[in-house]
Amino acid sequence: MAKAKRMYGCTECGATFPKWAGQCGECGAWNTLVETLVESAPSGASGRSGWAGDQAQLKTLAEVSVEEVPRFSTASGELDRVLGGGLVDGSVVLIGGDPGIGKSTILLQTLCNIAQRLPALYVTGEESQQQVAMRARRLELPQDRLKVMTETCIETIIATARQEKPRVMVIDSIQTIFTEQLQSAPGGVAQVRESAALLVRFAKQSGTAIFLVGHVTKEGALAGPRVLEHMVDTVLYFEGESDGRLRLLRAVKNRFGAVNELGVFGMTDRGLKEVSNPSAIFLTRAQESVPGSVVMATWEGSRPMLVEVQALVDTSHLANPRRVTLGLDQNRLAMLLAVLHRHGGIPTHDQDVFLNVVGGVKVLETASDLALMAAVMSSLRNRPLPHDLLVFGEIGLSGEVRPVPSGQERLKEAAKHGFKRAIVPKGNAPKEAPAGLQVIAVTRLEQALDALFE
Repeated sequence: MAKAKRMYGCTECGATFPKWAGQCGECGAWNTLVETLVESAPSGASGRSGWAGDQAQLKTLAEVSVEEVPRFSTASGELDRVLGGGLVDGSVVLIGGDPGIGKSTILLQTLCNIAQRLPALYVTGEESQQQVAMRARRLELPQDRLKVMTETCIETIIATARQEKPRVMVIDSIQTIFTEQLQSAPGGVAQVRESAALLVRFAKQSGTAIFLVGHVTKEGALAGPRVLEHMVDTVLYFEGESDGRLRLLRAVKNRFGAVNELGVFGMTDRGLKEVSNPSAIFLTRAQESVPGSVVMATWEGSRPMLVEVQALVDTSHLANPRRVTLGLDQNRLAMLLAVLHRHGGIPTHDQDVFLNVVGGVKVLETASDLALMAAVMSSLRNRPLPHDLLVFGEIGLSGEVRPVPSGQERLKEAAKHGFKRAIVPKGNAPKEAPAGLQVIAVTRLEQALDALFE
C-alpha cells in the first residue's frame, strides 16, 4: 500500500515543503502554504512510468461502446430537468447557495421520496438527527425508510456507506467534513479537497450517487478550493431572495446533460413545490397597462419562459446619471442607450434609468435587447404598451435587429399564454404564425420603435 505523507504546497508557485512557514521560500509569497497529502510508493514497487509496469489499455473512439446513461428519477420533475433527465449512478452533484435558500430542504424532500423505493442515507454534519426529523415532520414527508447519520469524519462516513450500500447519499455539508490524515481544521482548503476526493472515489467505485452541499462566500461563489467544482460531475446553484417565494435552481456544470438548465420552485410551509409553468408565475401583472412594462421570451436551458421587464426613466439631478439593472447586464444597458441616441435620435444623457426583471430571474442573453429598449421608451414617453404584446430580439451597434436562437418556440409559448402581437427580428419571423398571434418582423431599430407606438 502507498503511504501518505504530509506536505505543504504553495498555492502561488506550487513548491512543496516538509513544514509550514509563513512565507514561501521559492516565490516569497506570504500565507500561501497549504497542507496536502502526497502518495509515496513503497520500496521495491515499480512506478507507473517504469518499463516493467502494466501498460494502460488503449482504444480508438470507434471501439468505445456508447450506451445511454441509465438514470433514475428523483421524484421531482424540476430537479430531474436540471440534472439532465434524472440522477446517474455514481455521479457526484454539488449544490451551493446562500444560507436559508432551501438546499437542505430540497435534498431532504428528495431523499425521503427516493427512500420509498431505493436505499438512501442522509449524513449531516451541521444538525442533529432530532433537527432533521423535526424538519421532515414539519414538511409532512415519509420518514419510515430514510436513514440519518450525524458524523463529520470522512473515514467513518465511507465505512458506514460501504456497509449500508445506499443508492443515494447526501453530505450536508462538505465544509464540515474532515479526514484524520490531515491536521488542519474542517473547512480548510486541504480538508475540503481531500474529503471530496475520497467521496468522489467512493462514488465511482460503488455506484452510489452523492449530493454535496457547499457553502458560499459573501461574493456568492462556492467556498473552498476551486478544484472542488472540477472534481464533481454536476454543479447546481440555488438563486432567489431568502424572503421571497420563488427559488431558481440553475445548472452551471453537468457532465451528463445540458448546462444552463433552470428549475423553478415555490417555497411554501410544506417545503419546496415545483412550478411546472413558470411563465404563469412571472406574468402576474397589474390589471391596467402601465408605462415601462413589457413582456419578453427568454430561453432557459431547453425551454422558453415569459418574463416581465420593467423600466423607470426619470430626470437626473446628478452629474452622472444612474444606470441600475437587476437581472440584466448593466454594461449592455449603457451600450443600448448609446445605440438609442445614435440611431433612434432619443437622448438619455440627463435621465436616470432603472431596469428590473420581475421575479428575480437573471436574463443574460442578448434576446432581451429589444424588450429592454421597449420598456425604456415606454417609460420615457409615459405611454403604456399593450398587455398582449411580446418583444424579443438582439440589437447591434449599427441599429440592426438580429435574430436569436429558438424563435419559433418562443412564439409558441407566447401564443399559449394568450398574446396577440409579437415584435421580433425578421430572421425569426415564421412562415406561418401561431394561431391568434400577429407577428411583426423588423430589421432596424427605427422600425421597431414605429411598431411599438403606432
